Amino acid sequence: MRRQSWRHQISDGGWFQRFAATILVGSFFQSPIPVFAQTNNGIASTAITNQATYTYTDPTTQYTFQGSSSLINARSKPLIDPLGRILGCGGQVLPDYQGFSVALYEPYPNDPTGTELGKLVSLTRTEAPDLPNNNIPKGVKPNSENSNPFFLTNAGEGYYNFLFDQKKGQTAQGKTYILVVNPPADSIYKQRRIKLAIVDSSGEGENLIVQYTATSLDGQPISIQGKTQLTNTVLVSDAERLGLELLPLQLDLGLCQTQQIQIIKTGDRATAEPGDTVIYRLSLRNIADTALHNLVVDDTLPVGFKFLPKSVRGEADAQLVNVTAETSGSQVLFRTTTALPPGNVLNIAYAAQLTPDAVRGSGRNSAIVNAQRSDNDFPIKDGPATHQLKIRAGIVSDCGTIIGRVFVDKNFDGEQQPGEPGMPNAVIFMEDGNRITTDPNGLFSIANVLPGNHTGVLDLSMLPGYTLAPNQRFRERNSQSRLVRLEPGGLVRMNFAVTPTFKSEVKK
Repeated sequence: MRRQSWRHQISDGGWFQRFAATILVGSFFQSPIPVFAQTNNGIASTAITNQATYTYTDPTTQYTFQGSSSLINARSKPLIDPLGRILGCGGQVLPDYQGFSVALYEPYPNDPTGTELGKLVSLTRTEAPDLPNNNIPKGVKPNSENSNPFFLTNAGEGYYNFLFDQKKGQTAQGKTYILVVNPPADSIYKQRRIKLAIVDSSGEGENLIVQYTATSLDGQPISIQGKTQLTNTVLVSDAERLGLELLPLQLDLGLCQTQQIQIIKTGDRATAEPGDTVIYRLSLRNIADTALHNLVVDDTLPVGFKFLPKSVRGEADAQLVNVTAETSGSQVLFRTTTALPPGNVLNIAYAAQLTPDAVRGSGRNSAIVNAQRSDNDFPIKDGPATHQLKIRAGIVSDCGTIIGRVFVDKNFDGEQQPGEPGMPNAVIFMEDGNRITTDPNGLFSIANVLPGNHTGVLDLSMLPGYTLAPNQRFRERNSQSRLVRLEPGGLVRMNFAVTPTFKSEVKK
């Protein structure tokens, strides 16, 4: 029987150990070499010298032959640590990470659901670079000191990581943690909570296998793929961490805005009676950071209101938009295949006729909008938006009309002059909670209003970049609200003057 002995030697200045493999009768055994995750941290690769030597003995002549292969020079790749990352709702890097923090909590022990926060997890301190003989283990960037909580920076581009100590039992099967992402107080994002449960932990030292399940506690997707639960199995092998074992979260958490679409419902009148036709307007504003598609509005009409299908009209950016309507009893579904870009408004107008049964109803209807983000198809919604209509049994002869406009006041006299444009899609709140939206010229009107005092308030949050224009002639007009008195069958005006936040933006 022939025997062949091979020795394969690898040297890299102390980074790798030598190992040998023996081949018997054409078969071989190879031990698995666990590989830790990799990252490009800017460290120069290490030169490796690879050479194989062999010894062969002829069983008949007992001659021994020896030899070696040529030297092969290679360069090792730097280790890359598995890091989690905080991203936007569409998987994009956030423009500013200042004020964001990531923390690990123990579940509150008296909470049977395991979702209430307890105390912060006590993590073993680490350091980077590693100083010898100080009993402080080596850390991993960006959280090189293993801080809890860990505060994100713009330089770190949203990456985070935590190291668990195996000697403390922090990677034991059955351990549960809650990962919390806290945005700044003035952020458009809301807090995220993820439950981490270690379901399997076997092996030790350089061959630790950890399996954990991550579950969203806030109902939002964990990853940018839209999943609310993930299960990962990892092989941890890094002897340089001196007993510390890294739980590689690798969770790319997407932070979504609290509100990404806004729906406002308005009507052309405040009072109506059987036989009248009411025109409703739905304004859908995209306040997300990406386009929205598959828009569906679920509008529920009050008792005694008859929907007029041929009255439906859609408009966005001064262009007609195709909107279809489906009815089922008092429910009307409006759909459009047109995508709505960020910051744009889609207006849907339709009419409903009051029947004699309307006097038995409340006159209040509501609408809810559902849509999807175009970058990851996450579902979003807003509503209900309501409109209250007062139903009278007979002809109303003493009602009046409120008319008004919202415009850019360049000379601060409170009156619209030639060259002072109107503000479209501005919103005015009336004292009964109804909202009125201006047309493309900044005009609005309310018909069939009962006589008496009425108050309107301009919503400046719907006019980004603009503020109330100072009135140099009438002090009472330096307010967001207007008080008007309507005579029976009369007509009264309610104007609002605005100006750009920065005077340099005013067009001459």
